[in-house]
Amino acid sequence: MIKTGAKQMIKPAISRNELERLASLEEAGIFNTSPEAEFDNITKLASFICKTPVSLISLVGESEQYFKSRYGTEIYGSSREISFCAHAILKPKQLMVVNDTRLDERFKDNPFTLDENNPVQFYAGMPLVDHHGFALGTLCVLDTKPNKLDKEQKIALKALAKHVEVLFELRRKNKHLEQIEKELKEHNTALKDFAGVVSHDMKMPLANMIITADILKAKYGDQLGKEGLKYLKNLKNAGLNLSDYINSLLTHYESNDTSDLKKQEFDLHHMLEEIIDLFNISDNVDINLPNENIIIQSNRAALEQIFLNLLSNSLKYNESEKIVIDIDFRQTPDFYYFSISDNGIGIPQDKQEEIFQIFTTLAVTDRKGNKGNGIGLSTVKRLVKNLGGNIKVNSQPGQGTQFTFSAKRNL
Repeated sequence: MIKTGAKQMIKPAISRNELERLASLEEAGIFNTSPEAEFDNITKLASFICKTPVSLISLVGESEQYFKSRYGTEIYGSSREISFCAHAILKPKQLMVVNDTRLDERFKDNPFTLDENNPVQFYAGMPLVDHHGFALGTLCVLDTKPNKLDKEQKIALKALAKHVEVLFELRRKNKHLEQIEKELKEHNTALKDFAGVVSHDMKMPLANMIITADILKAKYGDQLGKEGLKYLKNLKNAGLNLSDYINSLLTHYESNDTSDLKKQEFDLHHMLEEIIDLFNISDNVDINLPNENIIIQSNRAALEQIFLNLLSNSLKYNESEKIVIDIDFRQTPDFYYFSISDNGIGIPQDKQEEIFQIFTTLAVTDRKGNKGNGIGLSTVKRLVKNLGGNIKVNSQPGQGTQFTFSAKRNL
């Protein structure tokens, strides 16, 4: 018990799992935060339904109570020792109703009860329980005179309290997701920095290794024999593959940068023709462009990277004597839609979701016997997402693959 003047007041007991309760309150991330309309609407409704001048969403901390929302009062909180809600949370599943605080041993000497201007003579509080089962505070209604709640008002107050609990849980989950997002960004930044360092440190030695292999072949090819030339070719290919892997890794992490998604107007056919020219395709390859040429407005650099990756896969993973690739396009008022279809080796149904994950590769090799690095399609997915669109795949092994992706017209 504590003394208030010459009188004694019953101090609220401490919850049995107080440390865990306080930790859960901290996890919720709502203590001492700014007012929010979602909560204020509930306290207004609670006062209206219960016909009381004051309603509060109270959170009980270690030594103080804080009003997340208040209606009918300018008080932001109080000491926990004089908190009515600190008593209410001791029974998390029960609505605590005190019709006349002057007649209750716990509150008759409470400073709020004895206040000369705005005494609290009626209190009803429903504990707000979180996902752990801990009562973080209450939704309560107060009156300056004795009062009571009928059955319907009690049901309504409990229902409103449940709504507050839902909002608290959403806040907790959002906070958790924000923390995960922050950690992922930090992780990706670290990986990107690492990839940059590795790229810088390895590009020159790799270039020297590739050039040296060419020099050795030119100067001493006739002395190395068939077996020696094979080893030399393998050495050069290993250097080229590793260089490609590093460049792909850098592109993947750079694709997560959405800070420079500048739109520009360009000719779709012209862009596709420039990309196709980079592949130096042979006579046994037909790449069919959309029937209708059109001027579009989008981030050209991102689209170029997407088409480079998808067309490269259609060319590499194709065992047909005649390779046929069809590129189609359509648009709606909100989106551009692109598709790339080929007659390649196809993708098994159970692998079609996995292929967009970084470092995921299928147990297949391309036309040159090389295995992919599992970075290209994850980069494509990131770029499409940054353009405000989605990507999906439709494929049958041995019958070909179709990638369809969209890009938002008004980023």
